[in-house]
Amino acid sequence: MIAVALLTAIHVWQTRNVPQGVAPHFTGQTLDGSVFDLETWRREHPGKAVLIYFWAEWCAICKTTAGSVSSIQQDWPVISIAMQSGAASAVAETMRQRAYSWSTIVDPDGEIFRRYGLHGVPAFVIIAPNGNIRAATLGYTSETGLRLRLWWAQRNTT
Repeated sequence: MIAVALLTAIHVWQTRNVPQGVAPHFTGQTLDGSVFDLETWRREHPGKAVLIYFWAEWCAICKTTAGSVSSIQQDWPVISIAMQSGAASAVAETMRQRAYSWSTIVDPDGEIFRRYGLHGVPAFVIIAPNGNIRAATLGYTSETGLRLRLWWAQRNTT
């Protein structure tokens, strides 16, 4: 019981600056050169919860969550944000070497990351179909945990 309370307290502290309500809007260019707009992307997935995955090339824990993100993207919309990981060409090479196939935006200065009030990677933000942030978590998160959060966000959009 003490361990659960401690983990809950740590999670609340880590996500204390994540905005409540509507997810902050952002735009960017994906590694394939496409223009990305959060609102447009969400409209392309009506009725679906979506996952924003913040990661970094230098993050060891991000490597352990990569398989989960790859699996989840087969069933749920995923956009990844490569935070402070170098130029787009370097991020593309990292993704090629590691066989990551997610749609990715490079956030060299961490601007999008800061807009979401995050303080570490990996970070996961789940947006419900109504555009509200339903969950945010930092650090290692299991695939099952992410799938349950996505499922819950899709059903509970209040």
